Formats: sequence, structure tokens, C-alpha cells
Amino acid sequence: MTQTDNGDRLTRRMPPALDRLFDITGRRTTVAREVRGGITTFVAMAYIVLLNPLILGASADITGARLDTTQITTATALSAAVMTVLMGLIGNAPLALAAGLGINGVVAFQMAPTMTWAEAFGLVVLEGVCIVLMAASGVRERIMNAIPMPLKTAITVGIGLYIALVGLVSAGFVTRVPDSANSPVPVRLGEGHLSGWPIVVFCIGLLLMIVLVARKVAGALLISIGITTVFAVILFEVFGVSGWGRTDPALPDHVLGAPDFGLFGNVDLFGGFVSAGPIAATVFLFTLVLSGFFDAMGTITSVSQEAGLSKNGKVPGMGRILFVDGAGAIAGGVTGSSPNTVFLESAAGVGEGARTGLASVVTGGLFAITLLFTPLTTVVPAQAAAPALVVIGGMMMAQCRGIPWPDSDYTIPVFLTAAIIPFTYSITNGVGAGLISFVLIKTFTGRWREAGWLLTILAALFAVYFGINGIEALFS
Repeated sequence: MTQTDNGDRLTRRMPPALDRLFDITGRRTTVAREVRGGITTFVAMAYIVLLNPLILGASADITGARLDTTQITTATALSAAVMTVLMGLIGNAPLALAAGLGINGVVAFQMAPTMTWAEAFGLVVLEGVCIVLMAASGVRERIMNAIPMPLKTAITVGIGLYIALVGLVSAGFVTRVPDSANSPVPVRLGEGHLSGWPIVVFCIGLLLMIVLVARKVAGALLISIGITTVFAVILFEVFGVSGWGRTDPALPDHVLGAPDFGLFGNVDLFGGFVSAGPIAATVFLFTLVLSGFFDAMGTITSVSQEAGLSKNGKVPGMGRILFVDGAGAIAGGVTGSSPNTVFLESAAGVGEGARTGLASVVTGGLFAITLLFTPLTTVVPAQAAAPALVVIGGMMMAQCRGIPWPDSDYTIPVFLTAAIIPFTYSITNGVGAGLISFVLIKTFTGRWREAGWLLTILAALFAVYFGINGIEALFS
């Protein structure tokens, strides 16, 4: 019996209500393919349950308080489970959501030092409300359609460089030069050189992950993290190796454990406007909205195209998809996991045949199961988890092949977008620089109509964003 015959038989057996809900027949797929795709997406992105605590836990708020690793892990898995299932049921798209890499860095390293964690998560909730309103009004979809594809691609590339740098720094492979103000080089390799067993664990993990990914091994990231974590545990428990940073690879007392929902509902919606000041808090909110907006834009577009859901450059049901994505930010604030957004790793499930929201329901269900295994995540040191950031960053760089480099209209805007994101540790800065330069090029070459009024307004808003300190000083 051929694979097609098997697929037809599975389709005939499925409940009619399931077929109507997900349009499985209309999208020429089967329940088996959707389940397989959902599992693959989960395996490809389950690392976020390990890495989000690594990033959020690396910073302290204005009071010096740090978030508990177990609580962040619970919040990460909970929000990913709920929002991914909702994407499947409402958006009917094979897109999984979880705490966004990059934007969680904005919460941890830019916002938290100026306010409490509850106030930071309150601004995350407000960000989600703004994005949902933009999605409901159709403004978000219009902006997505207005931005040229090369700039969308450059955002993905820049985010890839950004998260790779975060991974290298988290592992201690790259460190800040102590007196960087008097040094021509602000960062360096290790402590000037590589030494110590924790760095060895990172290097082994990175090389193993590269090999497994190159051989297209399913679950390559998790396999590598698992092997290097075992190696780290042996070094710590048997040989007493230290220097792991905030998370020592110590064995937990229990494998299974009740999830800790201590961060759930820890939200202060407007306190950040008092702690950081109204102007600074507004800038943070503006940054979150822009970051959340543009982080998801390229991912939704590229994964939908790969799944064959895009028609004439537009994705059917985009309004519902954007609505759920916006609601993910609200969920991230309420749970304490940072804004949730669509993950690029959804493409892994699409590669296995996923075409409908049934795959997302499967992925979300698997995230829900991980809530019972949160004690295991406290074992993983940064040196074992950080290689995933580097490898994923490299994968995202592959998008460069779609950029029309010889076209002078895009060369500099694309470069500025991709370079400024990692160099300034800010997605928003890169997007703003790219849009402003693109509009300027079109304007001063006599083709301002090609940029359009919407991009011109966005460029003006970013100009205000970049000059906000001067504006604040002018009116103070």
C-alpha cells in the first residue's frame, strides 16, 4: 500500500467534526502527518523551557530581586501550552508560540533594572493589549504587508546574530573587557583565553549540536543539551568542578514535581510608570510593541510560505493568527514568562507535513506535560543550554540568501537592520535604523511614493524613539 493510500484511509477514518475544524482534507494532509509535525515542532523548540529561565534569571530588578528558576520554567511551559493550543484552535495554523528569544532580553536587561518584576510584567500585558487592538483593527496586517520582504528577512537575520551573542556570553565563551572604555576591543574570548571545564562543556555541546544538526537528526538540540548536561553533572557531582555561574549542575531530589505557579498573576499594570518614570515607561512599552510586532512578522510569513498557506503573498486567516500572537504577549505577562510569540522552529513541523492547527494542539499538549518535569530543568547549566542559541542563530542567518544584495535600495537598510540588532542588544533599534534609512533612500532619490505613507509614519515614529532623551530634556 502506498503512502498516499495510507493517507486517504486515515482521512476517511477521521471524525467529520475534526476535519471541519482543521480543514485537514482541504489542506491535503492527514491526522498522522499533523501529529508527527506537532511532535517534531515540540522537540525542535522545547529548549525554550531551559533557555528562558537562563535569560530571565540572569538579571535582577530594581530591588535586587531575581526570579526563581523553577517558577520561570513553570511559567514558560504553561504559557507555551495554552497559547499554542489556542493558535491551533483559533488560527488553524501549524504555528507554535512560546516566550520569545530577544524580546525576553528586553524585559530582563533593559526593563527589570528600572522597575520591579511585577511592574515589568505589567508593561508586557499592556503590550499585548496594544498588539491585540492593532490586530483587531487590521492595522497590524496592513503594516506587515507594507514592509518590503528584504527588510523582514533582515530582522530575522539580526535576531539570529543577537541570540547567538547571548548564548556565547551566557556560556562565558565571550566576556566583556573589564575596562572596555579604555580598550579598543569591548569584548574578548573568555577571560582573554579559554580555560576551565565549564567552557569545555560548552565547546563539546556546540560541536556535537553542529554535527547532529548537519546530519538532520530529529531533536538534535535536546539530544546535545541532554548529553552535555550529563557530562556537566558528572564533573560537578563526582569531581567537584566549579565555575558554572548561577546554575550548578546538581542532581535534583525528585524527577517529577508539582509545577510552581508563584509568578502567575504577579502583575502591576501601571507601577512601571512610577518606578521608571512616565517617559521611560512609555519608551519601554513602545519598544515592547515594536519588538513583539516585528519579531513575529518574519516568522509568520516565512513558515506560512513554507507550509504552502500563503496565496499571492498573503496568508488566509492572518487576522486570527495575529490576534492569537498578540494575546500571547498578554499571557506572557500574566504567567511571568515574558511575551510569547510565534517560533521559527514551527518550520520543523511543517517540514514533517504539518499544515493545520491540529499540529499546534499536539505541540501545546506536549508543553503541558513538561509542567510535571520542572525539577529536571534546574540541573541544566548555561554551558549546556547556550549552544542551542548559537546554532539557532546560525540557522536564522541562512535567510540571507533571499536578500537582493546588489539592489542599492536595500543594501544599507538591510545591513543596518541585521547589524544593529546584535550590536546594541535591541531588536527595536535595528528595525528602526533599517526603516529610517530605507525611507530616506527612497525620498532623496525622488521615489518617496515607493516607500508609502505607512512606512514614512513608522520611520518618523522611530526617529522620535531614537531622539526621546533629547525631547525629554527639551520639555523638562
